[in-house]
Amino acid sequence: MTRPRTIDSHTHILTEETIGLLAKEAPWVAPKLTPIDADFAVLEIAGTPYRPFPRGGWELDRRFADMDAAEVDVQVLSATPQTYLYDQDPALTVATSTLQNDQIAKLTKAHPDRFMGIATLPMQAPERAAAELTRAVRELGMHGAMIGSNIVGKNLDDPSLEPVWATAAEVGAFMMIHPANVAGADRLRSYYLNNLIGNPLDTTIAAACLVFGGVLERYPTLNVCLVHGGGFVPYQAGRWVHGWHVRPEPKVNIKQSPEPWIDRFYYDTILHAKSQLEFLVASAGATRVLLGSDYPYDMGTGECVRQVDALWVDDTEKAAILNGNATKLLGG
Repeated sequence: MTRPRTIDSHTHILTEETIGLLAKEAPWVAPKLTPIDADFAVLEIAGTPYRPFPRGGWELDRRFADMDAAEVDVQVLSATPQTYLYDQDPALTVATSTLQNDQIAKLTKAHPDRFMGIATLPMQAPERAAAELTRAVRELGMHGAMIGSNIVGKNLDDPSLEPVWATAAEVGAFMMIHPANVAGADRLRSYYLNNLIGNPLDTTIAAACLVFGGVLERYPTLNVCLVHGGGFVPYQAGRWVHGWHVRPEPKVNIKQSPEPWIDRFYYDTILHAKSQLEFLVASAGATRVLLGSDYPYDMGTGECVRQVDALWVDDTEKAAILNGNATKLLGG
């Protein structure tokens, strides 16, 4: 069987051109790259450094070479989480989101055989975020958006965010939830636990709020993907269902078992271990899993395609994960 074109649904980009434009638009928070060596730099945004930021994050030649080495044919581009800027003045984040979305759309038009794009949104201003999502999908040809797992501590079922969910359902946007500003950070300072545990934890909180807050019930056509294999959702979904049956608190917004809403989630493949990935595919089903790498970050993987190839599932299921599911959701 000939393998289909592989579509990596979870990647990030911040080109030097975009950095230069952001520096003009908002110099007080603009990204700054300081080289470490030929392959890495320190990425500083609003005074906060991230290291190491790999060269493929900003340089297309390196990105294309890495894609080829990873056997990835197409990347779905999204903004870097460091540039969400939800804690800034809304007008500033509207401007920086618009700029980044224009830049991603420019790349997808220049390289339609290698790139698709999803937007970043000024989520602290929900009405304006909804307007930008509409623009991104209907005018820029983007396929949805990647948003944070919380908005400066505000969970994703907060009533103020309803315009975003309503618009996402209306325009058929693919919504990818990415951890940001993770819960319990004061207890996760050691051992890189803010990422190792904090990221999947915050994704799990976001998913639970979408389920128990009734967001997925209100918008039955909404497509939501949970990155990094869904955090702890696939492993603890049974606990959520049990809790709904025995406790009154989970019944406040949903009047039936949460199983149908849990079964709506999509997941990427970024789990870094065959047994965990096989469990995800077995529990969620191959039609709910998308190829993902988290390129270019070091907590991602360049082995995502080969990891799917190594699974015990049949070729039809592998094709769904590598291509079919993303094609259905993104029109790839």
